[in-house]
Amino acid sequence: MENIEIERKFLINEIPSDLDVYERIDMIQGYLNTNPVVRIRKENDDYVLTYKGSGLLSHSEYNLPLDKESFNHLLKKCDGIIISKSRYKIPLENSLVAELDIFKSDLSGLVLVEVEFKSVEEASNFTPPKWFGEDVTEDNRYHNSYISKYGLLKWRY
Repeated sequence: MENIEIERKFLINEIPSDLDVYERIDMIQGYLNTNPVVRIRKENDDYVLTYKGSGLLSHSEYNLPLDKESFNHLLKKCDGIIISKSRYKIPLENSLVAELDIFKSDLSGLVLVEVEFKSVEEASNFTPPKWFGEDVTEDNRYHNSYISKYGLLKWRY
């Protein structure tokens, strides 16, 4: 059975003021390949190798566990910018979760939010909260694999 991820991505109008009450995951991720996407990620004390198929709103995604040594070995082989960010999991209506990413280091100032859905129909019918900004789901320049390769869109900020 194929594992499909359906998500929409947004810029934000304002960062919620109460982030300290939400679950936070500190991440470091690098890309071994960007087409197809092959990514490694450290999520707090967990390590994952991810393969993502093509597609912006909907794509296949497979996650495999890594150990710390394998992650550190593969991290040296990653191309482009190594992404460091904190992700906050913010509950929304209808059991949805906003994953607010606040980027660090070279990408400081970039803040994006993603929401995952069970179906394309659910994603299409989603009304974002007021603190969400422009929908950039279909703009591949806001996907982490693109950012790792080309950096920030300086003209947008």
